[in-house]
This record gives sequence, structure tokens and C-alpha cells, in this order.
Amino acid sequence: MAKKDRELNIKKGKKKVILLTALLVAVSVFICLGFKPLLNNINFGLDLQGGFEVLYKVESIDGSKMNESKLKATYKTLSKRIDSLGVSEPEIITEGNNKIRVKLAGVKDADSARKQLSTVATLSFRDTENNLLMTSDVLEAGNAKVSEDASGNPAVLLSIKDKDEFFSVTNRVKDYTNNQIVIWLDYEEGTDSYENEKDKCGTSGSRCLSAASVSQGFASDVIIQGNFTEEEVTNLVDLINSGSLPSKLTEISSKTVEASFGGDTLDKTIEAGVIGVIAIFVILILLYHFAGFVSSVALLLYTLLVFGVFWIVGGVLTLSGIAAVILGIGMAVDANVITYSRIKDELYKGRSLKEAYKMGSKESFSSIFDGNATTLLVAIIMFIFGESSVKGFATMQIITIFVTVFTMIFVTRVVLSKFINSGFFDNKTNLFINVKKSDIPDVSKNEEVKVKPFSKVNFLKHAKVLVSISVICILLGLGSFYINKGFNLGVDFRSGSDISLVTDNKLNKKEIKEDIKKLNLKAENITIDNKDADIVVSNVMNANKVKNVKNYFVEKYNAKVDIGVVSNLVKKELIKNAIMSILFAFIGIVIYISLRFKFSFGISGVVALVHDILIISAVFAISRLEVSNMFIAAILAIIGYSINDTIVLFDRIRENIKKNDKKLDKEKIYEITTRSISETFTRTIWTSITTIIPILALIFLGSKEIIGFNVAMLVGLISGTYSSIFIATYLYLVIERKTLGKKVKTKKVYKDDINERMVKGINC
Repeated sequence: MAKKDRELNIKKGKKKVILLTALLVAVSVFICLGFKPLLNNINFGLDLQGGFEVLYKVESIDGSKMNESKLKATYKTLSKRIDSLGVSEPEIITEGNNKIRVKLAGVKDADSARKQLSTVATLSFRDTENNLLMTSDVLEAGNAKVSEDASGNPAVLLSIKDKDEFFSVTNRVKDYTNNQIVIWLDYEEGTDSYENEKDKCGTSGSRCLSAASVSQGFASDVIIQGNFTEEEVTNLVDLINSGSLPSKLTEISSKTVEASFGGDTLDKTIEAGVIGVIAIFVILILLYHFAGFVSSVALLLYTLLVFGVFWIVGGVLTLSGIAAVILGIGMAVDANVITYSRIKDELYKGRSLKEAYKMGSKESFSSIFDGNATTLLVAIIMFIFGESSVKGFATMQIITIFVTVFTMIFVTRVVLSKFINSGFFDNKTNLFINVKKSDIPDVSKNEEVKVKPFSKVNFLKHAKVLVSISVICILLGLGSFYINKGFNLGVDFRSGSDISLVTDNKLNKKEIKEDIKKLNLKAENITIDNKDADIVVSNVMNANKVKNVKNYFVEKYNAKVDIGVVSNLVKKELIKNAIMSILFAFIGIVIYISLRFKFSFGISGVVALVHDILIISAVFAISRLEVSNMFIAAILAIIGYSINDTIVLFDRIRENIKKNDKKLDKEKIYEITTRSISETFTRTIWTSITTIIPILALIFLGSKEIIGFNVAMLVGLISGTYSSIFIATYLYLVIERKTLGKKVKTKKVYKDDINERMVKGINC
């Protein structure tokens, strides 16, 4: 009877597994079909579809300090002007208290867009001697209306906001000899004067809109009247409403991207991403068999949800954002690899599949939580201090972290539990998670653990030698830095202009040098790659110069031309923000790890991170790869990712110390540390490999626009894996060995504490 029941349960379990697997396959197909319509609806940034980006410094025309309300008014003005350009989903971002960045993806005529944005109509009230009486602060922003004068002729009605100020000025002007208030649009100091314009004031083409006599103080709305047609009045109202603000805009950086550049970049990046993700699926299934298949489906869901959340929040997808998604896939895989490694560890101890799953899920949670928490901390710091592409990377990384927690922890575990509870895989652990039945000890027969991966390897035996190798690499980087007088800095960090050319014919470096000389530009660096050229000049080109340079290369080479301009002011801001973001990231990590673990863990982890940054910097110093703003994004991403590796190791060390029932001396702490490295080594290697694969795909198949970012990520991932094992743990050992035996303040133990420890079913 028992045998029949068992056979019946096996059949039920098999049917359940078949049904659930079919459901997973259907979900996978549904997810794949959902990508295309979702990506079609996502707004792509200018680096993926071409367009124009400009950063303005905003200043008050009356010399007063720029405040939040004036900046907000300028923001609104630019929004209205952009509306007239017909750009879908523009990005207008205020930066600090006096800068506004405008990104117009899809704009084909950058020159027209630049002109329309920067020519901000500014209304001012002056006396007949051209002295400024009032700015448009006194007006209700955007409330100018078409009206009529006393004779029924078309006129403009201005709505007064600050009636007290308006009354004070008009009451004063009434006593002037020439008691007139002259209203100007875009008055230019040293060029315009009422004396020259008084006969034309109020006519078409004159910036002098009106000159009204003031016989008494007014605290009411004002009518601008003149010889206007209805069409002129309508245009004037639109112009005033789009520009009646007390500020002027100074262009301090800009960037243009040809639509063809953007299209090529998007195609290459998506192709690289797809190949990288497929490779990860293959590895997961080879490593973890059926559980790997479940993770692959979860990864598909993860990717769809990341793009879905990004679309819901109205994000604009950029190249850096896609890089964050691909890096996030590595982080998402890590959550599953940690869990699966723990489940396999429990199976190797002789537990049943159900018990191994419960224990593995429970014991892996703290590592996953701490790893994602520190990465989130770095991403938030990156978002606060980052500029443009760095902020976009941080936004996407924050989204990926939350989606990772949902899909790879909650969804994956729920799905796995359904399969495990079916009972079908109880005796098929090899099929389920790649653990042979013969490797699972029979605890009822007192069999010992049969599989202990890397247990005979002493990873710290040659730690001093490996640390010495790191020091040599860093010194070589410093030597190269000294010989070459610094890094090969991009325009982000030295100011100037970056000109990119793509032609149909092979380019000649000597000829390009002659072109730069003819254009009166000073070349800092010229890189030729067959039909592509990247030229860095020290000149901070203005709008007219950008136009002339672009036209020159288009006419001579029939080239596609991208030009980016960064002023000295922007350079200083970027350098300051880069230093601040890295500094705060270190401080935040030390505090977090010290609170969650202990100070020796925190300081060891940060030293390992410093090592990673120095190794990346050494590679860039030696290779002369360009250091740009995205290089800082890569450094911060590695800080978040590398500390995740280190935390997994520290978590295992902490756990093994708690399980230790012997006196903790120097030998014991060394044994626990080396054993912890052995126990986590497989997870560390495979997590690194699954993250490195998509990065390699981006390097070899993706866009050259973020080649520096991808190389920095690759070096950082390898260095981070290495430093977690050999630098962080070695330093931790040094610190712990020095503190062992010192008097430690004992914590008073209360009766309640003892009772809590002995609650049945939790830890007894």
C-alpha cells in the first residue's frame, strides 16, 4: 500500500513539474514578446538616437544673485521654447543653483535648436535714459494676453504680479522730467538706446515695445500699445510668455550627436547585450541544470521589469543606462549563485533537498542583502554627485537593485519551492541543481562530507607575494603617470572640445593636423582608426565655431561629425563632484560594514577598494586610454560591485566564527579565514565570470563610445575578485591577529538573552 502511495505521489509530482515547466516556458515566450513593444515605447537618449545637449549657466540680468524662483522661471521658459521645437520627451535638468542642462534627443538641426534656446526674450522696464527700473520679476510669468487699446487696436496686456513694486516705480517716474517708462524686449547694453529708437518704438522690428507716459502711480495691469497687426501682437505675446524672465543664459558645454551615430551605437549595444545574456543563460544551465533554467527565466523577467519600471518613471534610456542594466544582470545572477552555492553546501552535508533549500535560502539572505545595500548606497551617492551620463547610470542601477531583490530573491525562491515541494526532484538532485546523489552523505550511517571544493587549497599561503605583485603593478602605473605627465584626460576633465569623425574613406593623421591648424584650433590629441577619427582640442568652442568646424569636415570629408564642448567651469565642477562622490562612497561603506560586521572588516574592505581603484588607474595610465566622466562612473560601479564580493567572504567568516566552539587564537582565525575563502571560492569565480561575459561582449561588439567605461569595468571586476580573496581577507587577518588577546569589554548577559537563544525551532 505504501509503495502504491509512493508511486502515486511520484506521478502527481511529475505531472506538477511538467505543468509548471510548461508554464515557465510560456512565461519566457511572453516575456520575450514583450521586449519589442516596450523598447519601442521607451524614450532613447541622444547618444542612442542622435540630438543636441547643452549646459547653460544662468545669471540675473540685473546682477542680483540667482535664486530658486528665478531658476525655476528660466526652466519654464526653456520648456516652452522646447515645445515649439516639436521634440518628444526632452530632458531639462537643473544642476546646482545656477545651471540648467537641456537634452534634445532626435533634434536634427542642432544650430536652430541652439539659437532658439539661447535667444531668450527678456522684458525690462527702463526710463528714457536707459536706466533699468524693473525686470520682468514684477510680471506674472506666462500671463501676457492679446488685448485691445482704447481705440480697439490690437495690443498686449501684461499682468502685474508685484503691484507694490510696480506702484513704487511708476509713482517715482511720474515726477521725472521725461516721465515715461520704456518697455524693452532683449535690451542690449551699449547698443540700444531710447534716443535712437523713440521714433520706431512700438513698430515691427524694434526691440522698444512701448513708451508710455506716467502721470500717477499704478498698481494694476498694463497694456502695451503701438502700430501692431493682430499677427504681430500674437507673436509678441508668445515671445513674452516664453521669455519674460530676469536671466541670461551662457553656454558652458555642449554636445551634438548625429542620428546615424546614435542608431549604430544602439544596434551594437543591443547586439552585445543579447549575446552576453544568452551566454549567461548557457552557463547557468550548465552549472545548475534545472535550477539554472529557472534562474534564466527569472533573468528574462528581471530585464523586462527593469525596462518596464524605467518606462513607467519616464526615464530616458542612454548608453550608460544600458551598461547599468548589463552590469545589473551580473548582480542579479550573483543573488542566485549565492543561494544555489548554499543549497549545494547543505546537500553535501547530507540534508534532503527540501532542508537544503530552506537552509540555503536562509543563510544566503544576509550576504545578498548586504551586497545590494552597499551597491545601493554607492548608486545613491553617484546620483547625488554625478552629472548627466553618470546620473543616468546611477538611476538605472538603483532600479536594477530593487528589481533584483524582487525577481532573484522573491520570485525565484517561490518558483523553486513549487518544484521542490512537488517531490519529483527528491532523488534527482543532479537534474535539479547539479549535485550527484553519490556525493550526498548518508547521515544515518554517520557518513562524513564527501565533497569539499578547494578545501585543500591554502589561498593565503602566498598572500604576501600577491600583495607585492599588486604593489609592483601600481608602481608601474605611477611611473607611467609621471613619465606621461598624467592621464590621457578627456575634455570632461581638462576642458576643451572633442570632435569625432566617421567617413567612407581612410583618414590621414597628417592631413587632419593640417585641418585643425587651418581651423585655428590647438590639438591636444588625435586618434585615427582607419575611417574614424577622434580629435581633442584645447579650445572651448562657441556656437558659431562649432557650426563652422562641423561644416568644414562635412564638406571636405563628407563626414558624420559629433562635437562636444566642455568649459573650464564645468571641468572644475566635474572634478570636485568626482572626488566628493568617491570620498563619500568610501565613508558610507566603512560606516555600513562597521555597523553590520565590525570595524576590522570595514577598514579591510575599503583598503581592497582603494587597491582596485589604483589598479584600474594604473591600467589607464599605462594604456593611455581616455579618462572621461564615465571612467568615474566605472570606478563607483566597481566600488559597489567589488565590496559585494568582499561582503560575501566576510559574511562567511563571521558565520564560521559564530559556529566555532574552540578558543579563537591566531591559528584558529587563520584556519577559519582560509576555510571561508574555500567555501565561497566557486561562487566568487562564477559570479565574476557571468558579470565579465557581457562586459567582454560590450568591449568587442558594442559601441566605442563607452569603451573606456567597459575596460575599466573589466579590469575592476578582475581586480575586485582578486582583492576580495587576497587583499581584504589578508588585511583582516593582520588586524584580527593583533587584537587577539587584548582585553575586550564583556557584555552583560541577561536572563532574557539566554531564553531567547534557546527558543525551540529557531536556533536549537
